[in-house]
Amino acid sequence: MQFHHHGYVSRDPRVLPAAAGGIDRPNDLPDEIDVLIVGSGPAGMLLAAQMSQYPTVTTRLIEKRAGRLELGQADGIQPRSVETFQAFGFAERIVAEAYNIGWMNFWGADPDDPTRIVRTSRTADYAYDISEFPHLIVNQARVLDYFAEAAAHGPGRIVPDYGVEFVGLTVHEHGEYPVEVQVRYTAGERSGQERTVRAKYVAGCDGARSGVRAAIGRVHVGDVSQHAWGVMDVMVDTDFPDWRIKCAINAEAGNILHIPREGGYLSRVYVDLGEVAADDGHRVRQTPIEEIIRKANEILHPYSLDVKEVAWHSVYEVGHRVTDGFDDVDAGTDRDPRVFLTGDACHTHSAKAGQGMNVSMQDGFNLGWKLGSVLTGRSPASLLATYGAERRPVAQQLIDFDREWSSLMARKPEEISAEQDLATYYLATAEFPSGFMTQYGPSPIVGDATHQDLASGFPLGKRFKSSPVTFVADGNAVQLGHHARADGRWRVYAFADAPRAGEASVLADWAEWMQHGEDSPLRRHTPASGDIDAVLDVKVVYQQAYDDVDYMAVPEIFRPHTGPLGLMDWEKVFAAGPARWNESDIFTERGISRDGAVVVVRPDQYVAGIFPLSATAELAGFFAGVLLPAR
Repeated sequence: MQFHHHGYVSRDPRVLPAAAGGIDRPNDLPDEIDVLIVGSGPAGMLLAAQMSQYPTVTTRLIEKRAGRLELGQADGIQPRSVETFQAFGFAERIVAEAYNIGWMNFWGADPDDPTRIVRTSRTADYAYDISEFPHLIVNQARVLDYFAEAAAHGPGRIVPDYGVEFVGLTVHEHGEYPVEVQVRYTAGERSGQERTVRAKYVAGCDGARSGVRAAIGRVHVGDVSQHAWGVMDVMVDTDFPDWRIKCAINAEAGNILHIPREGGYLSRVYVDLGEVAADDGHRVRQTPIEEIIRKANEILHPYSLDVKEVAWHSVYEVGHRVTDGFDDVDAGTDRDPRVFLTGDACHTHSAKAGQGMNVSMQDGFNLGWKLGSVLTGRSPASLLATYGAERRPVAQQLIDFDREWSSLMARKPEEISAEQDLATYYLATAEFPSGFMTQYGPSPIVGDATHQDLASGFPLGKRFKSSPVTFVADGNAVQLGHHARADGRWRVYAFADAPRAGEASVLADWAEWMQHGEDSPLRRHTPASGDIDAVLDVKVVYQQAYDDVDYMAVPEIFRPHTGPLGLMDWEKVFAAGPARWNESDIFTERGISRDGAVVVVRPDQYVAGIFPLSATAELAGFFAGVLLPAR
């Protein structure tokens, strides 16, 4: 963590100085708003935290509840989400309070007595095989708390406007604030009152029954399967030996997905309630908690649950739907979108795959930096069309995966061809549920694969996979990706060719061009009033060990002087060679050419481009397509 660069700090350094609209922020909704976020779920709260990094943009978040969420429904946190938490500055704290999924065990009917269950396999969880981050279970309410803190502590000082409900909207063809939004106060002295505000953009983060979705005429496309599940968060006494291990149980009496929760005592239990008659009319949703508990005990035989407390329970029918569009622009319409849908407002599915909150947060991350870039004049408004183009295919992939997983979980014992097939599927598909399969196709913000072989371990369109490196300044081993905060900046990683710092090299020529070249993206796109790294955060990784790098011989572009005090930034120069516990070499691990390469990473951590160090015109052309000339 870096601070003091704006002067001495004695308080919590996570609380950034308020700036622009974050100073004297009005308590009530203003009449004109740049970004209006509707709903304080995972997508909405992440979006608010991201927009707080753009204090010149007036952002407000309305939520019809009177206060914070106390009992969240979602609880599965995949490694990609923890990676995202790292970018927002709270990964370590939430990991400390969460349940860490280390194993998943599988149970099935005893061949000798099918009324009983037996353990059929133990499987190590996939998280640490594909990431340095764990697979967690923690209450959604706590995730929202952390994002709320990030939003409130950012320069924009964004806090939710609780007790304000979305009523409707109209998008006008013209005007600086073309989205007319009707809202209603649901709490406090003004409860029941309605008013109209105007916005430049609206983000519908208001759940499966989204009013924003209805207002722009979008509809969910999909179906509801004729199968119901009960779910309960419970504290129990039990003789089931795997109560603190995630388990999938396929019994003659039905199926259970059991997930231990944070805190050491709480667990979530998904209980198979069986097929639902076509004429049921959703009556199954009225199944009492006593019946869910009875069914759970029947499935667990010969083990039993003595439920001491039920924190929450529900019944749902598995549904798989994707909205027909993620913004308010129909195909063939020649205008930029003004209204966007995120999270459950545009994709719904079962809860058992642990994907809903995770995919929703990535919706918010994808949209946030794009709105911030457009509204601060960094990028053209056409950038916003890439939100739906990128996220809708991801939602469809999620639905397809969840449909398969739900079908496997709901099988009867006689439908199981092999005891290990559920465990095999769980491990074989691990990269998708972990959040790492997402790959955006070529677009103005994802280049083509012409130079992919220069850094084969950083696939274009996929998230930037971190690797250990060493700080040259102090010799500490660190994760390269962990130094990219969710601050709206692009990252430009220059991987050096073989010569040492101070020697003639292709890197040295590239650095000279980057700092002084007429067509350098730094010169073109950095505001005259801003620090040199205000838009593009340029870093270097040398091939040598850290103590073989002469720091003061490193080109100045990697040692910028920033902030009002003009202090040199010591945390942009890395070495690939070992130091202390770092025995890896990022060039080998990520397939990076020893001739060097430039890897460009978007503000949401996805690889946007790979270039030879000598291809300065290509790099300049890429940024000219996504960033406007600085004002």
